[in-house]
Amino acid sequence: MSAAKTDRQRVARVYTAARRHPWVLGKLGDWVIWFGPYTPAQLAVLGGGALLLVKTFSLWSWLGPVPVVLWLVAVWAVRGAKINGRSPMTAALGWLTLLARHPAGRIAGRVARDRSSTLLSGTFIVEPAVDEVARLASDAAPVPAARRRTKAKKPSARSRAARPVPQARPVPVTGLAGLLAGAQTAGRS
Repeated sequence: MSAAKTDRQRVARVYTAARRHPWVLGKLGDWVIWFGPYTPAQLAVLGGGALLLVKTFSLWSWLGPVPVVLWLVAVWAVRGAKINGRSPMTAALGWLTLLARHPAGRIAGRVARDRSSTLLSGTFIVEPAVDEVARLASDAAPVPAARRRTKAKKPSARSRAARPVPQARPVPVTGLAGLLAGAQTAGRS
């Protein structure tokens, strides 16, 4: 295959019935209204312009047929009018829905509102460390080197039986309690 054939862009076209036959009024089978069919925008200009010309006849009657000709030219001019690729009616409907929306927008279909302000208050109490926590922290503290060198006597079987079984020691509740207990033992030595 040559390089020219592979470099060509591929083009896709879609021919839908909606594009070939736009929404028009005034066509029934083979019968068509005079100078029609008309788009909804043309019918709006036709009806609105006729109403305006009738109501303001005393103002423009001295101009002769000029306003009527301008009105018919305006009807002809809006036959293919597009606003951002949309018909004028759908564009106007889009603007109306935009103006009708809540400025904050919507979340899950409901209007998004700011929450009302709430006063938050709180208190805290700083208490001295409990003696039990201090004792636990001193047990967990590293043993000085002077104590580590001495050999401890092994207890006999009789003294082991006479001694009560130690209870499980509670761990400091929070890290802060452990730090406070460690600071107290460090201050004593």
